[in-house]
Formats: sequence, C-alpha cells, structure tokens
Amino acid sequence: MLFDSTLRRDLARTFGATLVVILTIVLTMMLIRTLGMAAGGKAAPQDVVLLLGYTALAHLPTMLALSMFVAIMGTLGRMYRDSEMAIWFASGVSLWRFIRPVLRTTWPVLLVVLLMSLLVWPWVNERSAVLKDQFERRSNLSRVTPGQFEASADGSRVFFIERNSPDGTDGRNVFIYGRLKDSESVTTSRTGRVDVENDNRYLRLGDGQRNEVDRKSAERTLSRFDRYDVIVGDRLASPTDKLPPKARSTVALVSTPTPEHLGELTWRLGLILAATNMVLLAIGLAAINPRRANNWNLMFALLTFIVYYNLINLSRAWVSNGKMGMGSALLLTHGAALLLAIYLMWRQESAKRMPRRAAAAGA
Repeated sequence: MLFDSTLRRDLARTFGATLVVILTIVLTMMLIRTLGMAAGGKAAPQDVVLLLGYTALAHLPTMLALSMFVAIMGTLGRMYRDSEMAIWFASGVSLWRFIRPVLRTTWPVLLVVLLMSLLVWPWVNERSAVLKDQFERRSNLSRVTPGQFEASADGSRVFFIERNSPDGTDGRNVFIYGRLKDSESVTTSRTGRVDVENDNRYLRLGDGQRNEVDRKSAERTLSRFDRYDVIVGDRLASPTDKLPPKARSTVALVSTPTPEHLGELTWRLGLILAATNMVLLAIGLAAINPRRANNWNLMFALLTFIVYYNLINLSRAWVSNGKMGMGSALLLTHGAALLLAIYLMWRQESAKRMPRRAAAAGA
C-alpha cells in the first residue's frame, strides 16, 4: 500500500540520519571522558579505544531508542506541517492506522535493543570491569614512567625509576620513598624486578640500601642489602568473583533473585518496554498545528523522554532498596507510559472528529 511504503521509507531515512548524528555527539563526549580517565590515571592509555568501544555498546540501546523516537517525531511532524496528515485523515485513515507501519519499520530496532539489553549489556560491563580491575591491580612499578616521580595507588610510597623494560617488570636505579604511621624510609637499588609468587606481586630489589627513620624517637637505621623483597600488589586480578550486578548475565540475575539483582533486571527489562512505549508516545506527541511557527511539542517530547528514562533508573533503585517489587515497578513505570500513549492518540482522534461533528450538526 502506498501509505505503508511511503511512511516506512521516510521513517527509515530519518532514523538513519538521526542515529548518525546522535552517535557522533555521544561518541565525542565519551571519547573526552575516556581520555580524561586515562590522563587521570584511572585507565590505561592503551585501553582507551577498547573502553570507548565498550562504552558505546553499553549505551547503544538508549541511543537507538532516542534515534527511533526522534525519527518518528520528525517524520510525522513534517507530515503535519506539510498537511499530508490532513490528506490521510480526510481519506479515512485514522491515527491508530499509523501504528502498524511504524512497528513494521521499528521492530528490528526493538529486537536489537532487546538483545543488547539482555546479552550485550552485561558482557560489555564485565569486560570493562576486567580492564579496570587489571589496571588497578597492576604492580606499582608498572605505573611508574621512567624519569618521573609517581605515587603508589594508596599514596604510601613514591617511586622513581631511571629506566625500565617495555613490559614494566624490570627497572634500573630504583628509588622508593615510603611513609608509614610511625616511620619514614628511603630505599635505593641498582635493579628492581616484579615477580609473582603465591598470587602476590613482589618487587625484588638488588644491590641497594635502606635508610629508615623512626618518627617518634628520631632513631635512624641504615642497612645494605643484596636482595630486598617488597609487596607491591594484592593477589592477581580475579574480576569474575565480585562482579557488580550490571556485569552479571541475565541468567545469573534470574537464578539469584537478590534485591540488587532484581533491580538490575528491572532496568534491563525497562529499556525494552520503554523503547516500545516511546514508539507509541511519539505517534501521539507528533501532532502539531501547521499554522503555528513554534515547535513546543518537540521540546515537550524530549522532556518526556528524559523523564521516562530517569524513572527507569528510579525504578531500579526502588527495587534494589526493597521499597518496591519488580512487578510493581515495571507496571507502575511502563504501564503508566502505555496509558499516556493511548490517551494522547485517543485525544488526537477525538479532536479530529470534532470539526466533522460540528459540520454535521450545522447541516
């Protein structure tokens, strides 16, 4: 049918253009934040591109839903401004008739949102947690840039290395300043190497000396050594044993229904339901008066989108804190959005019939 094919073609074209714009804006913001994390020592510089990809995949469901929402709003809004909607309405096409071609165009996007929310989202968060955990659990020696003074992760030591090996495990001319509760120490050595023993990392210093000062008694101790071992890290990374709920698979959340897991599951299911409801909301919110120059309905629609997704985050917090059950949170948040979408379309249909009734009464 001409109606279906025309509408679906316009929707697909607008959705593609909108998605490119939103992806460009969001990726630019994510790149700036990721570079800031790397500059601040919270992420490894070599992992910036990988973290950017993980972050983009994690936010892709929201970007797809927003692009789809804006595309429907833009396409139907243009049809209202160009009086195409008036022609379709005069031909006997109701606003409810727009649901079928819109859903036929958007169902692949909804399917992608479903798969991304239930499968890709936990995997992306798990991989990001692994990268961050590995970076945080690196040896203190591997954090040091040759020729620069740098502090350890807990701030109790300051390291200086004249040069080190490419893998960050060997160093030459190592300087370590340590500050404990009751003492300060300065350790220097010609060589330093990081070894792993019993799941702990040790910095093995060779051919050096250690000068320690007791801060209470001011007693000084100077000792020389051929080998001196210092623990520089906890046990090796095992990021899978303490994963946050957002990094656990959907099956794991269902199998262990703790409040935190149910809250995360509420959020994932909420993304899917919200994407579907936003399709219906866009049909009802797209109506504009072509005689008016302003476009407040688009501003109101974007505000609705923001409020809706904030309510999804609130529903996760309610379920995680035990204030509300998972079913109640889903019904309250998404049931209300569905009722609002139905009301908006019903109101548009009622407003469309009023001139016909007035004309019939006058005749």
